[in-house]
Amino acid sequence: MKPKIPSVQLSIAQKQNLLDIIAPQSLDIDFDYITLNGVFFRTIFIAGYPRFVAPGWLEPIVNFNNSLDISFSIYPVEGKTVLDDLRRKIAEMEAEIGTDLERGKIVDPSTQAKLEDARNLQEQLVKGAERFYQFSFYITIPAPTLEELNHITHQVESTLGSLLIVSKHAILDMDSGFLSTAPFGLDKLAITRNMDTTSLSTTFPLTSAELSSDRGVLYGINSKNESFIIFDRFSMENSNMTIFATSGAGKSYFVKLEALRSLMLGTEIIVLDPESEYKSLCDAVGGQFITFSFNSPSKINPFDLSQIYEEGENQLGLKILSLHSLFKVIMGQITPIQEALLDRSLVATYRAKGITQDPTTQKKEPPLMEDLYKMLVGMETPEALDLAARIEKFVRGSFVGIFDRQTNVDLNNPFTVFSVKDLQDVLRPIAMFVILDYVWTRVKKDIKKRLLIVDEAWHMMKYPDSAQFLWSVVKRARKYYLGLTTITQDVEDFLGQDIGKAIVTNSALQLLLKQSPAAIDKIAEVFYLSQGERQLLLAANIGEGIFFAGPHHAPIRIVASDAEHKLISTKPLAT
Repeated sequence: MKPKIPSVQLSIAQKQNLLDIIAPQSLDIDFDYITLNGVFFRTIFIAGYPRFVAPGWLEPIVNFNNSLDISFSIYPVEGKTVLDDLRRKIAEMEAEIGTDLERGKIVDPSTQAKLEDARNLQEQLVKGAERFYQFSFYITIPAPTLEELNHITHQVESTLGSLLIVSKHAILDMDSGFLSTAPFGLDKLAITRNMDTTSLSTTFPLTSAELSSDRGVLYGINSKNESFIIFDRFSMENSNMTIFATSGAGKSYFVKLEALRSLMLGTEIIVLDPESEYKSLCDAVGGQFITFSFNSPSKINPFDLSQIYEEGENQLGLKILSLHSLFKVIMGQITPIQEALLDRSLVATYRAKGITQDPTTQKKEPPLMEDLYKMLVGMETPEALDLAARIEKFVRGSFVGIFDRQTNVDLNNPFTVFSVKDLQDVLRPIAMFVILDYVWTRVKKDIKKRLLIVDEAWHMMKYPDSAQFLWSVVKRARKYYLGLTTITQDVEDFLGQDIGKAIVTNSALQLLLKQSPAAIDKIAEVFYLSQGERQLLLAANIGEGIFFAGPHHAPIRIVASDAEHKLISTKPLAT
């Protein structure tokens, strides 16, 4: 006897509950957009296509820098029906042209072009070399606000316009447009265009961003199509790069690998290293490793000038501006009166050494911090004495010997590392500021292809003035053939400021490796990541992420040879 299988029937109430579960909480349909659960959606359809296209012509839309829902619908058409329609259309256009000629009118060029295309298509269909289809193309744009929806829509329409594509809003039919781009296999709009097989094949979005060129550095492998990601960062509009990742995701590994490969191609490397991570690599390539601490013989004078003259640029004025930023980091909050006193004291301190606005005087030995201290004490006002007290520990107190000596280091090695590991945390941002300022003044003396790597850049982003100085270097680096690489694992501190976002915007290259759940929302907002890209970064293995180069980006897997791995890894080589 077969066992009796109980039948399960859903009651009307249960069915209603199921519909309530899958239905949206709110839906508002307007004439030009819909609002679904507080998210705005607008659908546009393609009404006009260019006459000639090449494979991958839709790549700018497929790789658009925002989430888009794109839908293609393809309908085969019976050959006989198409041939009958073509024959009728060809006859109509021939009659129109004949009539114009008889009347002495100039023949419409567009009619001639259409007639030529129709005859060619007719020939291909008769021979069986082509088939005929109807093709519809819709794009739904999501956005959190109506203002942003309008902005993104304008960008999409501009991108389509650059491809000679005419797009229209699905006005008064936005609900059908939304359903047509949802994963239901429906074409509610049914706005089609006739296409042959060859034309249709060029629309397939089976392209991925190729970040490969004939020259440059091998950054990794495109994990989507296994192609090499080879790029010359100096060929971009600027040579800056920003890198964001959690601790242990492989960001320092990547930077060391790029530095090593760039060094072999003749690029000079300069590193600001807070944790002495680059010492073994520096020793292996015969580089110069400079440490800063109380007992270190290496010194940098913050008052150094670049000792070169550039037309239209006031070196002393620029140095005093950077010293204002440095002393605000050292002194903390100061009043407007104290800021004016500090400015007056800095000018007087340089003048006491014979250095003025005259470029010929700017090659003299610069003053020291002790000279500024004496100048402030000599003013004998409460505000000036307060400023002097704030820097006294650097010239006579517990911090003496770090920033109060003449510079005795030089950038004469193709691989130079500045380490601040032996300094207390409170001194690291100050030391990184002084080193970055020193490097910047020396870079301008001898222009050559250089990479400047600022590891743990969040140290400088903690203070508005040091962040502003880092931003000024980012803006001007291209002028001096310098590529600045900023690395951080503290995404919130870095991107929580407008300057941090500006640094990212002015970096032609960006690398995102594995991200923490706490930081992924901020990263997704700044880089306009899709849901799939968010998941990729959350689940990425060590050395995996997304590489951005200008308007293109691709998933990357960082690879190194055994010899490179031994030089740059802090872990033993796996067997």
